[in-house]
Amino acid sequence: MNIAKKTALITGANQGLGFETAKQLAELGYYVYIGCRNKSKGNSAIEKLKESGFGNVELIEIDVTNINSIKLARQTLETKIQKLDLLINNAGIAGEQPQNMSTGNIDNLRKIFETNFFGAVQTTQQFIDLLKLSEEPRIINVSSGLASLTYHSSSPDFAMYAAYSCSKTALNAYTVMLAKEFLDTNFKINCVEPGYTSTNLNNYQGIQTVEQGIEVIVKYATIANDGPTGKFLSREGEISW
Repeated sequence: MNIAKKTALITGANQGLGFETAKQLAELGYYVYIGCRNKSKGNSAIEKLKESGFGNVELIEIDVTNINSIKLARQTLETKIQKLDLLINNAGIAGEQPQNMSTGNIDNLRKIFETNFFGAVQTTQQFIDLLKLSEEPRIINVSSGLASLTYHSSSPDFAMYAAYSCSKTALNAYTVMLAKEFLDTNFKINCVEPGYTSTNLNNYQGIQTVEQGIEVIVKYATIANDGPTGKFLSREGEISW
C-alpha cells in the first residue's frame, strides 16, 4: 500500500489510543489531522508530536456529538486537502455507573450512544464524499471486545459496562451495513478491538500499553485492497459477533 501523501483524520486523538495512533501514522508518512473537541487539549497534543519531530500533524476541532461542529470540521478540511484516505472513529466515552439495563439512567445511555454510536455515524456521513475521492479509502471504527454478544452470552457478568457495551455492539452493526454498501469498491471498513488498554477511558486500569492497543488499529487502517472489510478484528484475528 503506497502511503505517500496519504491523509488521515482521527477523532478523539488528543490522548490515549487516538494520540498514539496519530503518532504511528505520522511516522509512516501520513499527514494526520488530530480531531479534538477541545482546542487547548488539541494544541497540546500537536505540540507534543511536533516536539517528537513530527511536522505532518495538524489540529481539526470537532465534537462528534454536534453536527454543526462536524460540518465545520469537514468544511475546514476541504480547504486543506483534495481527498481523505483514512477516517478513524476513535472518540468514545465509558459513561457513568451503574449501567445495569433494568434500572440504569436512560440519559446516561443516550449520552453514551450520542458519542460512541451516533457520533461515529454522523462523522462518517459528513466525510464520506472526501473518502470517495481516495483510491484506497479506509474507515476504522474503534470498538471493544465488550461489543461481542457471543462474549456476553458466555462470560461472567459485566453489567457495569452494559450501556457502553450496547453502544459498541450498535457500532459494529453499523460497520457491517456500511461495508456492505461499499462492498464492490476499494473501501475497506472494519471495526477493531484494541484490547483492555490503559487509558483515561478506564481510569488507566487496562493491562496493556497504548502501543500494544494500537497495533490492530494501524494494521487494518493501512491494509491493501485485498484486505478484509466488514469484519470485527483484534490482534489475534477475527472476533465472534
